[in-house]
Amino acid sequence: MDGGSGIGVSVIIPAFRAQGTIARAVASLLAQSFRDWEAVVVSDDGVDYRALLEAAGIVDSRLTFTGTGRVGSGAPAGRNAGLRCAGMPLIAPLDADDRFEPDRLARLVPLAVAQGAAADNVAVVRDGDGSPLSTLFPPGAGTTMLDAAAFLETSVPMFFVVRRDLVPGWEEGVDFCDDVVFNVQVLDRVGRLPLVLEPLYEYRQREGSITCSADSGSRADLCYRHVLDRLDGDGLRIADAALRHRFAAALDAKRALNAAYMTARAAGRCANFQEFLALRENSLPG
Repeated sequence: MDGGSGIGVSVIIPAFRAQGTIARAVASLLAQSFRDWEAVVVSDDGVDYRALLEAAGIVDSRLTFTGTGRVGSGAPAGRNAGLRCAGMPLIAPLDADDRFEPDRLARLVPLAVAQGAAADNVAVVRDGDGSPLSTLFPPGAGTTMLDAAAFLETSVPMFFVVRRDLVPGWEEGVDFCDDVVFNVQVLDRVGRLPLVLEPLYEYRQREGSITCSADSGSRADLCYRHVLDRLDGDGLRIADAALRHRFAAALDAKRALNAAYMTARAAGRCANFQEFLALRENSLPG
């Protein structure tokens, strides 16, 4: 099955200390009903991920391997290195500890071809035991449209499938919320994009990851302030002035939410940001 588009997609997987999860991520690609893909695995830690996957019994001609030539240079640098090697007309990021549902590419590729980019709902899963924690949007059937205003209200990472000529690259000076910046830059180019309401991307909440680290709140605040400075300076390559202002206002709100998270974590009420969001949602009236 090729989704009826006749156009392939390059899936970019930056890998840093991903020995325990990379096989699962790649296996989710091998299980795709859409077959016209390539995966660019980018080592950002000097590990030979080709050999590691082969040892796990995963060998496929659609897998290519490259590296940043550095150790711990960050996901944006890894994705940009993968982008330079990508050969397909569409680009889709996949974190090395996450996975795609089998029909994800089949559903999103035709939409991205037609609209320039496409997104799906996200399932948040606890990595330790595979238990579901939440979904980004209420799960449903069919497709709606996502604009910048709705996107900027989200607090779970989203991973767009984007037409290659609309990919801005990833900001290597933004090391915590680079996915948010990337997605706003894409929305600046396409205006709005189709959103599949079914959760087809599984975002794994993993102990030891950056978002679960003890300093995640302070790192997030540092990132938000850096992005705000960039918006005031060069505009972060966002052409729409109204979108830049909306983005800045959203970042101010995220900083306030992040401050509340740091207070809750310090008081022992939650262990990570996603737990804090669930705690906050359960405490709301109604």
